[in-house]
Amino acid sequence: MNAMLVGADTLGNIPDVLNAYGISIHRHVSGRNSAHQRKPDRLPAGTDLLILFTDFLGHNVMKHFRQLASSENIRFIACRRSVCALKQSLTGVGLSERTQCGDCRHACPRKPRRH
Repeated sequence: MNAMLVGADTLGNIPDVLNAYGISIHRHVSGRNSAHQRKPDRLPAGTDLLILFTDFLGHNVMKHFRQLASSENIRFIACRRSVCALKQSLTGVGLSERTQCGDCRHACPRKPRRH
């Protein structure tokens, strides 16, 4: 799954979290660069998920990108730029974290815990 990220100057541990969910970063727009502040008329081709980091974006920019995602039937999430907030939002839209099996090096869906 390819994601477009909007907001945040640096991503820190965000790419590692996304990889754990089987998501690769298709494009990252920080929003600070003047070229990034121009509003595109559509999302890049191949975008499956739009992630908006709310603590780095203005309301109008968020509204514009949400409308683009809705018009192209692309899922979007909005959260703060923190690992915990991102994990919670990804889980909230039905994505599950992947983990490495002990027997192989392939990413497999996490098995549910039994109590």
